[in-house]
Amino acid sequence: MFFLTADRNMSTTRRALSLSSLCVLLLIAISAVGAASTTAIDSFVFGGCSQLKYTPGSPYENNVNSMLTSLVNSAMFSSYNNFTAVGAVPQDTVYGLFQCRGDLQGSDCAGCVARAVTQLGALCIDSLGGALQLDGCLVKYDNATFLGVEDKTVVVKKCGPPVGYDSDALTRRDAVLASLGAGDGGPYKTYRAGASGNLQGVAQCVGDLSPSECTDCLGDAIGRLKTECGPAAWGDVFLAKCYARYSEGGVHSHGGKDDDSNNNDDEVEKTLAIIIGLIAAVALFIVFISFLNKLCEKGKGGK
Repeated sequence: MFFLTADRNMSTTRRALSLSSLCVLLLIAISAVGAASTTAIDSFVFGGCSQLKYTPGSPYENNVNSMLTSLVNSAMFSSYNNFTAVGAVPQDTVYGLFQCRGDLQGSDCAGCVARAVTQLGALCIDSLGGALQLDGCLVKYDNATFLGVEDKTVVVKKCGPPVGYDSDALTRRDAVLASLGAGDGGPYKTYRAGASGNLQGVAQCVGDLSPSECTDCLGDAIGRLKTECGPAAWGDVFLAKCYARYSEGGVHSHGGKDDDSNNNDDEVEKTLAIIIGLIAAVALFIVFISFLNKLCEKGKGGK
């Protein structure tokens, strides 16, 4: 009888260990897939906050929260939208918008905006205004209206390492950038992509600009890329209301130094990796404790 009980306990233990191992593998797989699916579109590009603050618990805070919630909800159905949360007095009115990269699917767009709003809330605590650009989406809000206003302020300018003078490569780059600025001759599009050989380029205007304003904004961004990045392997220019980017051979790193700021994107990515690792570790610990509790309960029941 003793050995029969022991065999049953061993069988139960093996099944529990198998279940625990399966949970561990599932957690590792989920973490790996989640990291792989979000890293590209969640790469930090820039963020900024108003120096002016609002009073916690004020009507303005309520409008900010309502605004950001509306942006997240709307991102499930469209790639761009803007909202105005009207306050009882003009000082409590909040303007906001979001825009996703034009090639993102609906679920990716919604996820990107949700994560951008979360990061913006942590970055711009109690700020009257703030903006956050990830690789896949932009979120912005303020108490001063910026909707429909062209703004060519340089926010980020990054250039990759020089690859040496190559007239053919420069010709192809300039041709791709020119096509981005002019569009494809069809209906007006805020998002544009082009390629020539192994050189790719993308450009996008914020959806509140008119076609002429978009062309003007992109012309400025593209002009800066050509003159300031020279024969670089890749280049990014983000203005307040548009951006233009190119890369050759698929080499495009966001960890390079910004000529206009000292943002270290590698450190941001490392921090996100650490957070994901900690979450996975906590989940594994919970599974292990649950497993031990079940063993103890079964041990007490067998006595």
